[in-house]
Amino acid sequence: MATSNDEARARARSAEAALAVPVTLRKTTLRRQASEALGVMPAGALVERYVIPRRDFRKKTGYQREPSRARINKLAHDLRKKRVDLPTVVLLNLRDFDPETHLAQEDGHTTFRPGDSPLHVVDGQHRLEALALLVDEDPERWSPFQVSFTCMLGATESEEMGEFYVVNSTAKSVRTDLALDLLKQRAESDPSVMDALIESGESWKVEAQGLTEELSRTSIWSGRIRFPGEPKATTTVGSSGMVNSLRDPLANHYFGRIQRAQQVQLLDAYWKGIASVVPEVFQDPTEYALQKTTGVAIMHRVFIPVLEYLRSAGESLIERDSYRKVLERPLLDLQGDTADGAIAAGPDFWRSEPAGAAGGFSSHAGRRVLSARIKAQLPAPEVA
Repeated sequence: MATSNDEARARARSAEAALAVPVTLRKTTLRRQASEALGVMPAGALVERYVIPRRDFRKKTGYQREPSRARINKLAHDLRKKRVDLPTVVLLNLRDFDPETHLAQEDGHTTFRPGDSPLHVVDGQHRLEALALLVDEDPERWSPFQVSFTCMLGATESEEMGEFYVVNSTAKSVRTDLALDLLKQRAESDPSVMDALIESGESWKVEAQGLTEELSRTSIWSGRIRFPGEPKATTTVGSSGMVNSLRDPLANHYFGRIQRAQQVQLLDAYWKGIASVVPEVFQDPTEYALQKTTGVAIMHRVFIPVLEYLRSAGESLIERDSYRKVLERPLLDLQGDTADGAIAAGPDFWRSEPAGAAGGFSSHAGRRVLSARIKAQLPAPEVA
């Protein structure tokens, strides 16, 4: 006996066999006398027809890379939860295009009738694979889902490759700082966005973006953090660099749970304590690495051990001098080799290359090493 899903699939296939999709035809500029069809198609119909031309390096055929199963599953999950839509078109090609068979004029409108001809996917394989998963899972719900498409009519595989190359080599991702700024705005206006971030373990990005915005209003960081669209001027670190540096502090059970205003208060006191140890660095921070991406990444790795020591010793967490006392020896004793082969110590350690030594620790591994060196000079936490 057929299941309800089997019956739903049979009904969908019957409707899809006689598919006639209203389209707009557009003349292409690169392929003379050729057109593209623009329209929307039910997901059930598209799932039955699409073909992904996988790359075969031995035969030198196809061009699509293997899809990311994790990416497909995440998109399907987000579609189920109604967290995303698919507003951008997928790019297809009907290779064996026949105008007499595949196009028709009805009441002054053009309809696209692909029949059982395969539609080769030039761009959008992850979207279609996610939809195929959903249609198979629940055809009643997902077969009618409308997918915007552009279909090249009669292009060769070589022409498909050309379009694929253009789409994938010229597309530019959104700058990280802008993406984080937009993510925070979306999360604040749509609770479902924040729910998704919590589910994926990325809610810290919103918290860190908000914390970065608040820090930019403190005396130490005023005019030093560069947000999207702002000129470099005398800024020293991009907002994304500051956001990423705050991931570890926000993961701390204590610091991550207190109110943002208190987080700002603690970090402000921490940086004021640093400034009181090496004031020369903060007089012209553009000439030093301490308030740049490398410096903030390193010092925010050190922040939590300092904070934990002060808590264990019963010291104030909001006073500059508490942090100064703990950091004085580690920062003043810090030394390293410069690009010129000299030794830079104390404030000079943080000078920009070639006079300073901090530039030698700009890689992820280097940051771990330098933060570990500083942590090793901190006093051990006290036990009451």
